[in-house]
Amino acid sequence: MTRRGAAARIARAAVVRGAVVAAVCGASVVALPGSVAVAAPDVPEYAFADDVRRAEPATDTGDAVRLEPGATYRSSLPHGIGSGDGTGTDGKVYYRLELDAASTAYVSVTAIPRPGAALAVGDGIGVAVQNADGTSCSYDSVTVGTSQSPRPITAWAAREIQPGRGLCQEAGTYYVVVEPVGTGTGGPGGGSGGAGDDIWDLEIAPVSEPPVAKGTSTNVPGTWNSATPAPPTGEAESVHGGAGFTEAAAVAQGVWDDEIVPGQTLFYRVPVDWGRQLYASVEVGSGRKSSGFVVDALDLTLYNPVRAKVEEVGVGYGGTQKSAALAPAPPVRYANRYAPANPTKSLRFAGDHYLVVHLAAEVADAFGDGPYGLTLRVRLGGSAQPGPGYQGRAVPRGVFGKDSGLAAPTGAGLGDLKDRTRAASSADGDATMRAVAAAGFGTGTALLLVLGGWTLIGRRRAAASASAAGQIRVSAQNPTP
Repeated sequence: MTRRGAAARIARAAVVRGAVVAAVCGASVVALPGSVAVAAPDVPEYAFADDVRRAEPATDTGDAVRLEPGATYRSSLPHGIGSGDGTGTDGKVYYRLELDAASTAYVSVTAIPRPGAALAVGDGIGVAVQNADGTSCSYDSVTVGTSQSPRPITAWAAREIQPGRGLCQEAGTYYVVVEPVGTGTGGPGGGSGGAGDDIWDLEIAPVSEPPVAKGTSTNVPGTWNSATPAPPTGEAESVHGGAGFTEAAAVAQGVWDDEIVPGQTLFYRVPVDWGRQLYASVEVGSGRKSSGFVVDALDLTLYNPVRAKVEEVGVGYGGTQKSAALAPAPPVRYANRYAPANPTKSLRFAGDHYLVVHLAAEVADAFGDGPYGLTLRVRLGGSAQPGPGYQGRAVPRGVFGKDSGLAAPTGAGLGDLKDRTRAASSADGDATMRAVAAAGFGTGTALLLVLGGWTLIGRRRAAASASAAGQIRVSAQNPTP
């Protein structure tokens, strides 16, 4: 699909979503001290998993809902509510895990601030896994950063089974604790969201990793190829980034062409085998004018198969084309988990790795609504190595192997890719119908939207099939070294 076609797709999605928001909310955003309310074009809302389950957030461990590894959950977090609001609550919410004494459990939490929210630099979330005694097994936090642009942000925590580690090694009940962090936690008007009762949606994805055979090496290789290879060149293949982790567009080694509007976040996934190295860069095209400058306008983040952040890079934008490249990182190895810090520590699994691109909403005010041309360059280095020899099955199945990738280098044929593409297109259709129903429009308007929705579905199916075929061509033309 051409860039003009992609622009039309974004515009049609914006019409449906904008009408729904106007009918249901009719609200305005006001900037508060320490926060920035950013006007931006309508962007596709975050895409939750089609089979997402509802998990009600609990304010204490006694009411915590159990999370099952392999399932994906939708929940919420009151952001901007804290101990200073007179309610006596610290804003934390709780969920429950039932774990054995052999498997490692990971839980990622993606928080989605509402579009147009007034955010401060330090606004974000913290995630912990705690045992029944309140001891923290691990903790991670993430903030929106200097762009202050509303976007999905992801933090993770784990109960890891490791030799010689004394805490959190027993079977039993554990708790996932999610809390708001930053200036918005001090009560109403504290900064986040511009009000004390802002609600952030959450997507929670627990994963279980089976144990490995005793005697598996825990030594982190001290040397690896840290040189930066030349980025791929040649004709770009068209791709359309997804609006969430479960909708991430599959890409392989090569050059990929897309479009993005300010405030939008695009998700891509790359199957990476044991022993391989992933290199990636992103470029955004020039705007309608080249005066002014937006700090931290373009952001590229790499996540591993459990959605733990590996590394991130951000660059400013002055209206002319700009690129951002991830720093070279070591090959994927099981023993990397014993490294002291990222990016090595998070490159511990084979499987789908996610490239997430965000263009700050402020770009629209300075340089226009777009859409802007986006080029993604992906290269795989190293050579495939045997896995660690898991003594069991990961949950969800295949999350740490080639079979979890839609565009595995030597995997599914074109027929299988088309089947999966049709399934994704069906999900798009369901989302369109939900948007129409939620709006509560009159019969005539609803009919027009339904017809427009089916037109959109048909075009996306055709584009997806073309993209799948393109991926096969890229694999053949640009074999991985």
